[in-house]
Amino acid sequence: MQFDMDGASAYAYTGGKPFDPALPTVVLIHGAQNDHSVWALQSRYLAHHGHSVLAVDLPGHGRSSGPALTSIGEMADWLLVVLDAAGVRRAILAGHSMGSLIALEASRRAPDVVAALALLGTTYPMKVSDTLLQTARDDEEAAIDMVNAWSHSSIAHKPSCPGPGFSVMGGARRLMQRMSARNPAQLFYTDFAACNSYAEGEAAASAVRCPVLFVFGKKDVMTPPRSTKLLTAAMAHGTIVHVDAGHQMMAEAPDAVLDALAGFAASIKPMETQETP
Repeated sequence: MQFDMDGASAYAYTGGKPFDPALPTVVLIHGAQNDHSVWALQSRYLAHHGHSVLAVDLPGHGRSSGPALTSIGEMADWLLVVLDAAGVRRAILAGHSMGSLIALEASRRAPDVVAALALLGTTYPMKVSDTLLQTARDDEEAAIDMVNAWSHSSIAHKPSCPGPGFSVMGGARRLMQRMSARNPAQLFYTDFAACNSYAEGEAAASAVRCPVLFVFGKKDVMTPPRSTKLLTAAMAHGTIVHVDAGHQMMAEAPDAVLDALAGFAASIKPMETQETP
């Protein structure tokens, strides 16, 4: 699904079904140097089981035109404009890593739009080391290799996803390389810097009153579960699910992530998600 955003193109994958804003809507927000394809299994399942889905490509990523936005606040504002363009009045926002900060900030800016939050691979503050920031700025290919290694719990995933013979690490690396090829203007550095500089997370979390789901990877070294106490304490009403995966949990534990998201989405009453005009 393509949107015209003041002359710029914004893309959202709808899970293989036409988008219907009258259905309960789930919005899926990817992380740094990724695009909508990281939600391949989850987006299609939700779209074929009673929900409308918007798996967005952020500006400068995937099929959305650039340049990439430089702050979490700008990304949250962009997301809210996309929802308005799609006719979505209420939605469940599900974000992974950088996308979780975008979802959180969008809930702070437009609480009436956000029916529920699912925060995957999240933490706050989401600080990035100076070494990694410099590498992302000066040698993006090396930064891709570093993050790809740190984001996975194993080099040999059994069973593979989405099928036998598919390399989880190879697929993630190739996706990040493809994002670099499509947008060579230091995309990884821009994304990392936005995560590193985001300073409103504690205030945003303290203001959340809607249902919240946390999904943490037990083997995540990028946003380890022990680093999440500020967020989980601020949103003590949230439900916490741990999956047997590293940071790239949608690929390493796709079924477990799907079970958590689908169960959470089903628990949100339709009238909480989408009101009929």
